[in-house]
Amino acid sequence: MSGHSKWANIKRRKGAVDAKKGRVFTRLIKEIIMAARLGGGDIDGNPRLRAAVAAAKAENMPKDNISRAIKKGTGEIAGELYEEILYEGYGPGGVAVLVECMTDNRNRTVADVRHFFAKNNGNLGESGCVAWMFEKKGQIQIEKKGVTEEVLMDMALEAGADDVIEDDESFQVLTTPDSFENVREALENAKLTILDASVAMIPQNTVEVTEENIARSLMKLMDSLEDHDDVQNVYANFDIDDALIERIS
Repeated sequence: MSGHSKWANIKRRKGAVDAKKGRVFTRLIKEIIMAARLGGGDIDGNPRLRAAVAAAKAENMPKDNISRAIKKGTGEIAGELYEEILYEGYGPGGVAVLVECMTDNRNRTVADVRHFFAKNNGNLGESGCVAWMFEKKGQIQIEKKGVTEEVLMDMALEAGADDVIEDDESFQVLTTPDSFENVREALENAKLTILDASVAMIPQNTVEVTEENIARSLMKLMDSLEDHDDVQNVYANFDIDDALIERIS
Protein backbone atom coordinates (compact mmCIF):
# COMPACT_ATOMS: atom_id res chain seq x y z
CA MET A 1 0.00 0.00 0.00
CA SER A 2 2.88 2.38 0.66
CA GLY A 3 3.51 3.37 -2.95
CA HIS A 4 0.04 4.71 -3.61
CA SER A 5 -0.57 6.33 -0.24
CA LYS A 6 2.95 7.79 -0.22
CA TRP A 7 2.42 9.45 -3.60
CA ALA A 8 -1.03 10.71 -2.55
CA ASN A 9 0.48 12.25 0.57
CA ILE A 10 3.31 13.86 -1.39
CA LYS A 11 0.87 15.43 -3.86
CA ARG A 12 -1.30 16.77 -1.08
CA ARG A 13 1.65 18.33 0.78
CA LYS A 14 2.87 19.97 -2.42
CA GLY A 15 -0.56 21.46 -2.98
CA ALA A 16 -0.64 19.97 -6.46
CA VAL A 17 -4.39 19.43 -6.51
CA ASP A 18 -5.24 23.02 -5.58
CA ALA A 19 -2.61 24.48 -7.89
CA LYS A 20 -3.87 22.50 -10.87
CA LYS A 21 -7.64 22.72 -10.48
CA GLY A 22 -8.14 22.95 -14.25
CA ARG A 23 -6.12 19.77 -14.73
CA VAL A 24 -8.22 18.01 -12.11
CA PHE A 25 -11.45 19.09 -13.80
CA THR A 26 -10.22 17.79 -17.17
CA ARG A 27 -9.41 14.43 -15.63
CA LEU A 28 -12.76 14.17 -13.89
CA ILE A 29 -14.74 15.20 -16.97
CA LYS A 30 -13.01 12.49 -19.01
CA GLU A 31 -13.89 9.91 -16.37
CA ILE A 32 -17.54 11.00 -16.31
CA ILE A 33 -17.73 10.84 -20.12
CA MET A 34 -16.19 7.36 -20.23
CA ALA A 35 -18.33 6.06 -17.34
CA ALA A 36 -21.54 7.32 -19.00
CA ARG A 37 -20.51 5.91 -22.38
CA LEU A 38 -19.81 2.45 -20.97
CA GLY A 39 -22.58 2.17 -18.39
CA GLY A 40 -25.25 4.72 -19.30
CA GLY A 41 -26.25 8.05 -17.81
CA ASP A 42 -28.28 6.76 -14.83
CA ILE A 43 -26.16 7.60 -11.78
CA ASP A 44 -28.06 5.22 -9.50
CA GLY A 45 -27.60 2.30 -11.89
CA ASN A 46 -24.00 3.02 -12.89
CA PRO A 47 -21.52 2.63 -9.99
CA ARG A 48 -18.58 3.98 -11.97
CA LEU A 49 -20.51 7.08 -12.98
CA ARG A 50 -21.75 7.55 -9.42
CA ALA A 51 -18.17 7.48 -8.13
CA ALA A 52 -17.01 9.89 -10.85
CA VAL A 53 -19.78 12.37 -10.12
CA ALA A 54 -19.08 12.16 -6.38
CA ALA A 55 -15.41 12.92 -7.03
CA ALA A 56 -16.37 15.87 -9.24
CA LYS A 57 -18.69 17.28 -6.59
CA ALA A 58 -15.94 16.90 -3.99
CA GLU A 59 -13.82 19.20 -6.17
CA ASN A 60 -16.71 21.69 -6.41
CA MET A 61 -17.22 21.14 -10.12
CA PRO A 62 -20.30 23.08 -11.34
CA LYS A 63 -23.42 20.99 -11.91
CA ASP A 64 -23.64 22.18 -15.53
CA ASN A 65 -20.18 20.79 -16.26
CA ILE A 66 -21.15 17.43 -14.79
CA SER A 67 -24.43 17.34 -16.73
CA ARG A 68 -22.69 18.17 -20.04
CA ALA A 69 -20.08 15.49 -19.46
CA ILE A 70 -22.77 12.86 -18.85
CA LYS A 71 -24.62 13.90 -22.01
CA LYS A 72 -21.40 13.70 -24.02
CA GLY A 73 -20.90 10.17 -22.73
CA THR A 74 -24.41 9.06 -23.61
CA GLY A 75 -24.26 10.74 -27.02
CA GLU A 76 -27.01 13.29 -26.31
CA ILE A 77 -24.55 16.01 -27.32
CA ALA A 78 -21.42 15.75 -29.43
CA GLY A 79 -18.23 14.95 -27.57
CA GLU A 80 -14.75 13.54 -27.87
CA LEU A 81 -14.21 9.81 -28.34
CA TYR A 82 -11.72 8.58 -25.77
CA GLU A 83 -10.18 5.15 -25.28
CA GLU A 84 -8.68 3.79 -22.08
CA ILE A 85 -5.12 2.50 -22.17
CA LEU A 86 -2.92 1.10 -19.38
CA TYR A 87 0.83 1.56 -19.76
CA GLU A 88 3.32 -0.34 -17.60
CA GLY A 89 6.99 0.21 -16.98
CA TYR A 90 9.88 0.54 -14.59
CA GLY A 91 11.01 3.81 -13.07
CA PRO A 92 14.45 4.54 -11.63
CA GLY A 93 15.53 2.07 -8.96
CA GLY A 94 13.38 -0.69 -10.46
CA VAL A 95 10.13 0.85 -9.20
CA ALA A 96 7.05 -0.58 -10.91
CA VAL A 97 4.81 2.09 -12.45
CA LEU A 98 1.27 1.86 -13.85
CA VAL A 99 -0.11 4.71 -15.96
CA GLU A 100 -3.85 4.85 -16.66
CA CYS A 101 -4.59 7.02 -19.69
CA MET A 102 -7.68 8.24 -21.50
CA THR A 103 -6.88 9.58 -24.95
CA ASP A 104 -8.23 10.48 -28.36
CA ASN A 105 -4.79 9.93 -29.94
CA ARG A 106 -3.06 6.70 -28.94
CA ASN A 107 0.12 7.42 -30.92
CA ARG A 108 0.64 10.79 -29.24
CA THR A 109 0.07 9.39 -25.78
CA VAL A 110 2.40 6.40 -26.02
CA ALA A 111 5.16 8.57 -27.49
CA ASP A 112 4.87 11.05 -24.63
CA VAL A 113 4.73 8.38 -21.91
CA ARG A 114 7.75 6.58 -23.39
CA HIS A 115 9.65 9.88 -23.48
CA PHE A 116 8.92 10.57 -19.79
CA PHE A 117 10.19 7.13 -18.76
CA ALA A 118 13.35 7.41 -20.85
CA LYS A 119 14.12 10.97 -19.71
CA ASN A 120 13.97 9.93 -16.05
CA ASN A 121 16.06 6.74 -16.14
CA GLY A 122 13.16 4.36 -16.57
CA ASN A 123 11.71 2.35 -19.41
CA LEU A 124 8.24 1.65 -20.76
CA GLY A 125 7.55 -2.09 -20.67
CA GLU A 126 5.27 -4.61 -22.32
CA SER A 127 1.67 -5.17 -21.30
CA GLY A 128 1.56 -7.31 -18.16
CA CYS A 129 5.12 -6.65 -17.04
CA VAL A 130 4.19 -5.04 -13.71
CA ALA A 131 0.38 -5.09 -13.42
CA TRP A 132 0.56 -8.41 -11.56
CA MET A 133 2.28 -6.58 -8.68
CA PHE A 134 -0.85 -4.51 -8.00
CA GLU A 135 -4.37 -5.25 -6.76
CA LYS A 136 -7.45 -3.13 -7.42
CA LYS A 137 -8.83 -1.85 -4.13
CA GLY A 138 -11.05 0.91 -2.87
CA GLN A 139 -8.95 3.20 -0.70
CA ILE A 140 -10.39 5.90 1.55
CA GLN A 141 -7.96 8.13 3.41
CA ILE A 142 -9.35 9.48 6.69
CA GLU A 143 -7.93 12.33 8.75
CA LYS A 144 -6.84 11.10 12.18
CA LYS A 145 -8.28 14.05 14.04
CA GLY A 146 -11.66 13.28 15.55
CA VAL A 147 -11.66 9.47 15.35
CA THR A 148 -9.74 6.59 16.92
CA GLU A 149 -8.56 3.56 15.03
CA GLU A 150 -10.87 1.31 17.06
CA VAL A 151 -13.98 3.38 16.35
CA LEU A 152 -13.10 3.71 12.67
CA MET A 153 -12.41 -0.01 12.39
CA ASP A 154 -15.84 -0.92 13.82
CA MET A 155 -17.58 1.62 11.59
CA ALA A 156 -15.72 0.63 8.42
CA LEU A 157 -16.05 -3.13 8.85
CA GLU A 158 -19.77 -2.81 9.57
CA ALA A 159 -20.15 -0.89 6.29
CA GLY A 160 -18.32 -3.62 4.36
CA ALA A 161 -14.64 -2.58 4.41
CA ASP A 162 -11.83 -5.14 4.38
CA ASP A 163 -9.33 -3.44 6.66
CA VAL A 164 -8.13 -0.22 8.29
CA ILE A 165 -4.42 0.60 8.32
CA GLU A 166 -2.77 3.46 10.21
CA ASP A 167 0.07 5.46 8.69
CA ASP A 168 1.90 8.58 9.84
CA GLU A 169 -0.68 11.09 8.64
CA SER A 170 -4.00 9.28 8.29
CA PHE A 171 -6.00 6.07 8.40
CA GLN A 172 -6.37 4.04 5.21
CA VAL A 173 -9.68 2.22 4.82
CA LEU A 174 -9.42 -0.57 2.25
CA THR A 175 -12.42 -2.08 0.46
CA THR A 176 -13.26 -4.24 -2.51
CA PRO A 177 -14.21 -2.18 -5.59
CA ASP A 178 -17.81 -3.35 -5.20
CA SER A 179 -18.14 -2.17 -1.58
CA PHE A 180 -16.26 1.11 -2.07
CA GLU A 181 -19.30 3.35 -2.53
CA ASN A 182 -21.20 1.93 0.46
CA VAL A 183 -18.20 2.35 2.75
CA ARG A 184 -17.47 5.88 1.57
CA GLU A 185 -21.10 6.90 2.06
CA ALA A 186 -21.10 5.47 5.59
CA LEU A 187 -17.94 7.38 6.52
CA GLU A 188 -19.30 10.60 4.99
CA ASN A 189 -22.54 10.21 6.96
CA ALA A 190 -20.43 9.82 10.11
CA LYS A 191 -18.98 13.29 9.37
CA LEU A 192 -15.42 12.00 9.14
CA THR A 193 -12.91 14.04 7.14
CA ILE A 194 -12.09 12.18 3.93
CA LEU A 195 -8.75 13.30 2.49
CA ASP A 196 -8.85 11.10 -0.59
CA ALA A 197 -11.16 8.37 -1.91
CA SER A 198 -10.70 6.30 -5.03
CA VAL A 199 -10.59 2.83 -6.48
CA ALA A 200 -6.87 2.45 -7.01
CA MET A 201 -4.22 -0.07 -7.95
CA ILE A 202 -2.50 -0.91 -4.66
CA PRO A 203 1.01 -2.46 -4.76
CA GLN A 204 1.29 -5.81 -3.01
CA ASN A 205 4.97 -5.21 -2.25
CA THR A 206 7.09 -2.05 -2.21
CA VAL A 207 10.57 -1.02 -3.28
CA GLU A 208 12.45 1.10 -0.75
CA VAL A 209 14.19 4.07 -2.36
CA THR A 210 17.03 5.49 -0.25
CA GLU A 211 19.38 7.16 -2.76
CA GLU A 212 18.70 10.84 -3.34
CA ASN A 213 19.42 10.84 -7.07
CA ILE A 214 17.06 7.92 -7.66
CA ALA A 215 14.34 9.52 -5.52
CA ARG A 216 14.73 12.81 -7.39
CA SER A 217 14.42 11.13 -10.80
CA LEU A 218 11.43 9.13 -9.60
CA MET A 219 9.60 12.24 -8.40
CA LYS A 220 10.30 13.96 -11.73
CA LEU A 221 8.87 10.96 -13.57
CA MET A 222 5.74 10.89 -11.41
CA ASP A 223 5.21 14.64 -11.78
CA SER A 224 5.69 14.53 -15.56
CA LEU A 225 3.16 11.74 -15.94
CA GLU A 226 0.64 13.35 -13.59
CA ASP A 227 0.86 16.65 -15.50
CA HIS A 228 0.07 15.11 -18.90
CA ASP A 229 -3.45 15.79 -20.18
CA ASP A 230 -4.00 12.18 -21.27
CA VAL A 231 -3.01 10.64 -17.92
CA GLN A 232 -5.80 9.83 -15.48
CA ASN A 233 -3.89 8.06 -12.70
CA VAL A 234 -0.35 7.01 -11.89
CA TYR A 235 0.50 4.22 -9.44
CA ALA A 236 3.89 3.02 -8.24
CA ASN A 237 5.27 0.63 -5.63
CA PHE A 238 7.95 2.87 -4.09
CA ASP A 239 8.49 3.69 -0.44
CA ILE A 240 10.56 6.81 0.30
CA ASP A 241 11.40 8.12 3.76
CA ASP A 242 9.71 11.43 4.56
CA ALA A 243 13.05 13.05 5.42
CA LEU A 244 14.37 12.25 1.95
CA ILE A 245 11.20 13.64 0.37
CA GLU A 246 11.73 16.89 2.28
CA ARG A 247 15.33 17.17 1.03
CA ILE A 248 14.44 16.80 -2.64
CA SER A 249 11.24 18.87 -2.57
